Amino acid sequence: MANSLVRKLAMKDARDLMGNLAQTNHYLVSFSTLKDTIKGHLRSKFEIGDLDNYLSRKAGILCSEASLPSSSLATGEVKDNFMGIPQEFAHTRLYTDIDFTFYVDNDYTNLRIFEGWIDYITSGSESEDGVSELDDNYYRRVMYPDDYKVRTMRIIKFERDYKQQLEYQFINAFPKLITAIPVSYGQADILKVSVSFNYDRYIVNPKGNYSTKPSFKKAIDLSLDAENFAVEKSKVLPADNTIGDTSSTFAILTQPAYPNLLDSI
Repeated sequence: MANSLVRKLAMKDARDLMGNLAQTNHYLVSFSTLKDTIKGHLRSKFEIGDLDNYLSRKAGILCSEASLPSSSLATGEVKDNFMGIPQEFAHTRLYTDIDFTFYVDNDYTNLRIFEGWIDYITSGSESEDGVSELDDNYYRRVMYPDDYKVRTMRIIKFERDYKQQLEYQFINAFPKLITAIPVSYGQADILKVSVSFNYDRYIVNPKGNYSTKPSFKKAIDLSLDAENFAVEKSKVLPADNTIGDTSSTFAILTQPAYPNLLDSI
């Protein structure tokens, strides 16, 4: 007698499954407010003004690539239980760094923010002891973690209908690595910077309610438009050694008329 659980797959089975696969290009990145100490450092040394506005409106839109987090369990092994069968048990949850890639706007604001953020982490000798970087006796003194970690950072993964959502919330995050950015005299391209963030842990919220907020959909539409602008602009950049006018690539990102899209997220 044939097993009732085994049957021939029908086209409907494949259509139901393959027609509902998640896509990689629907996501949104957002940052919470930086600590006042970091903002003061960025304003005074890196000449960055309206940080809260930039992080809430533009940083997420400029994020061209992100990665959903990875985690694992560290385990121990028990062999001497006189059963002849070794057993493993979990004792620690481990988290890996998370990577983001950002388009660099034409005044290098996001690059200056990340450089300044990392600079602040080791700026204790300047801010606390008044030692200038140009002094021969300059040294690095690391700040306390509570001073440089941002409380939350989010990646919201969703689908075309904006209804199916999965939110990753990273607790106590800070930039750990800025990768080298190649520049050359060859064909011009859009400048990008990749940044790795460390964090204490992340929380998964499987039932976000952002789809009911008009600001969420508008932020997503802007993000996708920005990506399309950058892709199309990169196709028409001059092949000679001149950079050309690329400011229109990010025109959508620098218009003051746009509302603060991510405030309610």
